[in-house]
Order: sequence, then structure tokens, then C-alpha cells
Amino acid sequence: MFSKRNVDAGFAKLLKLLIALTAVFLALPVIMTIIMSFDSRDYLGPFPPPGLSTKWFSQFVNNGYLWSGFYTSLLLATATTAVATVIGALAALAISRMSAQWRDPVTTAFLSPLVLPGVIIGFALLMVFSTVNMVPTFLKLLAGHLIITIPFTIRMTLIGLTGISATLREAALTLGANERQAFFTVSLPLARNSIAAGAIFAFAFSMDDLTISLFLSDFNTYPFPVALVSLMRSNFDLTLAAAAVFLMGLTAVILFVFDRVLGLERAIGHGVYGA
Repeated sequence: MFSKRNVDAGFAKLLKLLIALTAVFLALPVIMTIIMSFDSRDYLGPFPPPGLSTKWFSQFVNNGYLWSGFYTSLLLATATTAVATVIGALAALAISRMSAQWRDPVTTAFLSPLVLPGVIIGFALLMVFSTVNMVPTFLKLLAGHLIITIPFTIRMTLIGLTGISATLREAALTLGANERQAFFTVSLPLARNSIAAGAIFAFAFSMDDLTISLFLSDFNTYPFPVALVSLMRSNFDLTLAAAAVFLMGLTAVILFVFDRVLGLERAIGHGVYGA
């Protein structure tokens, strides 16, 4: 007999099964990549590998082409995060103080790169920079990465600033502080978690970008994703799996350090200040 209690219990079991299947679906490619990176064979064979070895990690460590791309990506992501965070925080502060008539159109204009495919942005930048041959490749890449990361820093900072009550800034001004002092002592500390979340997104998207970087790279200056794609086309082996495991480990270390220093949950999950 189908009582309401039995139906609810069956629905709860079905929901748990769906959650478990979704978790397996999301984690399976990562697990397979990690296992295949230790494959002892000299070729890319079927899963699972018959034996384990660390030779692909040795090849990755000795691959100067990949490490050159990694250093470029790390420098590029660091520069992109610093510039995008400053520009995004200042733009968000200006937008938050606009009248409602101008706030929405200006916000939409700043966030418009998010709806454009990276291929279009990369091709457009290639056309622009083709008329100015004196621009270094690194600056071209930086310009492209800023276009796709600044909207995230603006959006995340706006979330933090929106949650701050205007009475706090007015109270600081009433007590004798000027606009600069009110910003650095009231608004900035309260919005720092949202700003930090925007910086995380900027760094992650810069490290991961491939489409725009493909248009703006050259044979001397290329980011890590471009190096991986080039290696995959020329010599597809499990060095790519070892590089992927290295990136996953690096990401885990960065997130762990960030969580210890600032608190990942507070930065991403509770960025809105509840005044």
C-alpha cells in the first residue's frame, strides 16, 4: 500500500541516488585522469592501466615547453588579477553611487563581455592589434584577459557594496571623516570578502583561458593552456595527464591557503554584508 510516508521515503532514496550519480559523473573524469597519469605503458592505452609508474611526471618536469607556458600563465594571471581587482573595485564603487537611472545601463555595459563568446573577443582583439605591431605579446594577452575578468570583479564587488548600509558611510562622514577615509575604513573592509571572491574568479579564468589566448599568443609568449593544446596536436601522450594532475594539486593548495588566510566560505558563500 502506498502511504504518504512510503512515498516520501522512496522519494528521499531516489534523491540520494541522483545526488550520488551526479557526484560520480562530475568526479569520474578527474579520477580517471589521475589514475592514467600513473600509467606504466609507453602509449595511451585503454583504462585501467596494467601497471603504475611516475615516468609521465618525470617527462612533465623535464618539458621546458610546458614550463615556459606555465610561467607565462602564472605571471599573466597574477597581473590580470591585480589590475582587474583594482579596476573592478573602483568601477563597482562608482556604479554603486550612481542614480538608478544610470546604474543599470552602466552595469550592463560593463558586464556585456560575459555574453560574448571568447572566439569573437579574441578575433576582434587580433584585428585591433594587427594594426599596431609594436604592442608586446604579453600586453596583448593581458588586455584580452582583462576584458573577460573585469566583469567578474565588478559583479562580485557590487554584491558586497550593495549589502553595506549607506548609513554607515554617512555616519563616518558625520563624525568628521572625508570620502577617502570613509571608503578605506568602512566600505573597503566590509566589502573585502566580495573583492577577494572577484580576485579568485579573475585568477581562475585567466589561468584557464584558451580561446582568447590562441588568437593573441606567438611562439615565444604563450600561456599554459595553449602549450597543452599544441603538445596534444604534436605528440599526444600522458604527459598531458601529469600536467593536469599538477594543476589540480596546485589549485587545491591555493584554495587551502586562501581558506586558512581569509576563509573560502566567507569570501564566496557569504560575500554580502548583512548590515
